[in-house]
Amino acid sequence: MVLLDGWLVQKRVIWSLFLRELKTRFGKFRLGYLWALIDPLAQIGFFYLIFGFIMHRLMPEISFIVFLANGIFPFMLFSDIAARSVTAIEANQGLLSYRPVRPIDTLLSRTFLESLIILVTYAITMIFLHWMGEIFTLVRFLEVAMIFILVILFSFGLGCIFMVVGNAMPESQKLIPILLRPLYFMSGIMYSPSIVPQEYRWAIIWNPLIHAFELLRHYEVPSYQLIPEISLTYLVISSVVVLSVGLLVYKGREPAMMTS
Repeated sequence: MVLLDGWLVQKRVIWSLFLRELKTRFGKFRLGYLWALIDPLAQIGFFYLIFGFIMHRLMPEISFIVFLANGIFPFMLFSDIAARSVTAIEANQGLLSYRPVRPIDTLLSRTFLESLIILVTYAITMIFLHWMGEIFTLVRFLEVAMIFILVILFSFGLGCIFMVVGNAMPESQKLIPILLRPLYFMSGIMYSPSIVPQEYRWAIIWNPLIHAFELLRHYEVPSYQLIPEISLTYLVISSVVVLSVGLLVYKGREPAMMTS
């Protein structure tokens, strides 16, 4: 009974923080929630105009716009959760004086919000692309959902670490987002790793995100061939390890964050 009461309290806390984050994120913009769709579509359109013709010849088995959508959306899911976690405590500092509110609740609410935003906009975009005649399939819907869940778990685990670091060293709140930017170009968002010479693939293949994006593309367009280095097992292990480390780091630092 005590566990159930504790769960209900935490559920209400996270929901309240979620609504607060939602209002803070979109309330001040005139176009409101449309910005959640405009940002990824602008990136897709930009890269499609620049690289579309070349990539169509290099990857004839998959539409380049479908290729981009299955890189940009999951990367935004990762970056929004991980980067915004750095300031999760600072943005909700006043609320931590209330006993039921814990630092991890602020990260959970942000994770739920970012996941909801990206998944809804991704679904809208893919429906629109299908209506426009782009070819892909959702026969392996469960595998696609699993990849997104793994990206969320990986991002949340990394977010726990970033939240702790951001609280302990405030200057890192500026540094961490900068350090994340190279991943945009190292995650295979606008290119297939198959075009990278095999002797240089080690430089990008360590990145779990590139495994997630490539698997998404393969599940939606089975004719899209994966390079041998892409592994679902590696993605699963990476996500579980990063999540476990993140929770352990958070647990060890939680008392200090509550009193800071």
